[in-house]
Amino acid sequence: MIYITGDTHGDFERIFEFCAEYDTQKDDILIILGDAGINFHLNERDTALKLTLSQLPVTLFCIHGNHEERPYEVSGYEEMQWHGGLVYVEPEFPNLIFASDGEIYDLDGRSVVVIGGAYSVDKNYRIRNCLPWFETEQPDDATKKYVEYRLEKHGWQVDTVLTHTAPLKFEPTWAFLTNIDQSQVDKSTEKWLDSIEEKLSYKQWYFGHYHVDYHSGAATAMYEEIEQF
Repeated sequence: MIYITGDTHGDFERIFEFCAEYDTQKDDILIILGDAGINFHLNERDTALKLTLSQLPVTLFCIHGNHEERPYEVSGYEEMQWHGGLVYVEPEFPNLIFASDGEIYDLDGRSVVVIGGAYSVDKNYRIRNCLPWFETEQPDDATKKYVEYRLEKHGWQVDTVLTHTAPLKFEPTWAFLTNIDQSQVDKSTEKWLDSIEEKLSYKQWYFGHYHVDYHSGAATAMYEEIEQF
């Protein structure tokens, strides 16, 4: 079985409860749409969390968010092929799998492209207060070019898109934080995803980031709900 949910930010209580209720197995997959919070502190706190999550009876497939470091910037990760695409895995935690932007995976016969990253609206607050903030949070030009190259090679057609943030046209503006000046928010990733969405033929687009659960046509925002994929 394959399941999907939104941001966890290091809190996996609902995941443990779900796995117990549905009697999941290590062969089952749970997609997390970014901000898993597994590579966040970059110290022994992350290691302790990974040890706990290694006991989960499910395999986590994590998209890159904005409140976490990219796995290739963290020592210990190795590249491997998984379901037809490149992923990052630490050998001691084989059920904690991190997607690589632009890769197209075969998940139960479905072609799935992954595009992670977003801008942190609390970036300045985090920097001022010495809280974790990651320069790699948004896809850089090389990543964007690779995503476009892979989609071009795939004929600009996939079944499903998994991103952390959303194309600008899908943004749930009604869920924006009222204390954030949106004119100061970098929307470059969302605008780029808009250009991807316009060219791409797809059936369903899932994203996290906004801490809301809602469905609107082909677009699905996810946060705390866990659904069958």
